[in-house]
Amino acid sequence: MPPKPITVAILAMGGEGGGVLADWLVSLAEHSGYYAQTTSVPGVAQRTGSTIYYLEMFPEAAARAAGQEPVLALMPVPGELDIVLASELMEAGRAIQRGLVTPDRTTLIASTHRVYSMTERTAIGDARVDDATLIEAGRAAAKNFMHADFAAIAREADSVISAALFGALAATHALPFERWQFEDAIRRGGVGVDGSLRAFAAGCVAQASLPVGTFAARDIVQAGVQRLTDYQDARYAAEYLDLLEPIRALGDPALLDETARYLALWMSYEDAIRVADLKTRAARFDRVHRESRAGAGQLVRINDYVYPRVGELADILPAPLGEWLLRTGWARRMVERFTRHGKVVETTSLRGFLRLYAVAALRPWRRKSLRYLREHRRIREWLTLIPELAAENHALALEVAVCPRLIKGYGDTHVNGMRKFDALMAALPTLRRMDDAAPRLKKLREAALADDTGQKLAEALKLVSSSS
Repeated sequence: MPPKPITVAILAMGGEGGGVLADWLVSLAEHSGYYAQTTSVPGVAQRTGSTIYYLEMFPEAAARAAGQEPVLALMPVPGELDIVLASELMEAGRAIQRGLVTPDRTTLIASTHRVYSMTERTAIGDARVDDATLIEAGRAAAKNFMHADFAAIAREADSVISAALFGALAATHALPFERWQFEDAIRRGGVGVDGSLRAFAAGCVAQASLPVGTFAARDIVQAGVQRLTDYQDARYAAEYLDLLEPIRALGDPALLDETARYLALWMSYEDAIRVADLKTRAARFDRVHRESRAGAGQLVRINDYVYPRVGELADILPAPLGEWLLRTGWARRMVERFTRHGKVVETTSLRGFLRLYAVAALRPWRRKSLRYLREHRRIREWLTLIPELAAENHALALEVAVCPRLIKGYGDTHVNGMRKFDALMAALPTLRRMDDAAPRLKKLREAALADDTGQKLAEALKLVSSSS
């Protein structure tokens, strides 16, 4: 049987070093007695530039024996890939969907971190593709499947994901080369060698990760504690545990899981204090600098557009003052005069940074704010309902636990979400008299998530009223 070329596809997004990884592979092959050819096919992944780099390697000895140079293809052919490397989990899913991964031939190496698409980010509800499903698809589609958070591995090594993926490839022994040959290819590249070698070594020893998204209730609670400590303080996280105690006492892991998840999200609501805090963190400046691909000696300027409306300003004021501002016409008009056009804040300037930092510094006073008192009153009303419902209709209690999924964001987004949540809670007395209360509430919630206008929810609520 005539020898075949080794075929490799790299699916990567802009800034992830997919081209560098392809160059390392070409260098590796050419210095190991192989012909090598690489091409790239740019595309769009609704996130940032997505590119498929395709390589073929053919042994020079076989070409000499045949008396002719090989003809290497320019594009990947479904069913004909030996190795597929994906820099992100959705990219692995795209490769599977295109037929590039087959169970009789392909070694699939994928990073389990996610860069969400615009469709996932802009959906009213949680439109994220399930990570566990993607991982199971990888297991089913590939002959060998290696997956880990190679982005995190690269960050720890102060390098790029391409180097960690290169190390993972070396560890699979899917290519007929030794580890030192991979490392020499990195050295020949001559750029970022030390960091790349660190990430390469870490990628070599990375073990396949556990499926993402299969947390037990204990893991959800732990994540909630971490989130709320970061959001406010350790005392706030302790309050979270106290609020969960009546649910935990029911001994129902599924109910605790959902309640813990949405309680943590609701308690960490977005306000101007939180936004300013996130915008002034060192990690954000580092991320923007990295994503802009600026050099070590280059300056990056960040301009943030802020549009603080009267309601959002009232939210972070002490409750009595915030209520006064909202009900006092002349005070509202005066504030609107200064805020209605929005402002551009250069966060990387001293003046701009200090303005946002001053807002973020209000965090210790958040518990006295108007928004805090309003949110926590509604949180306690919601939490009181769940044990009560669990005693009479477990399925309905579980659906009520998920209803805060409607509440997100700030400004108009938050107002619309809260209005829909309140509409569902107002429909509960009617639903509780029905035998199919749980599926009906689920349909109402899905209708609420289906559009921004609330028209579908209004139509669904009419059906409930007419059936009662």
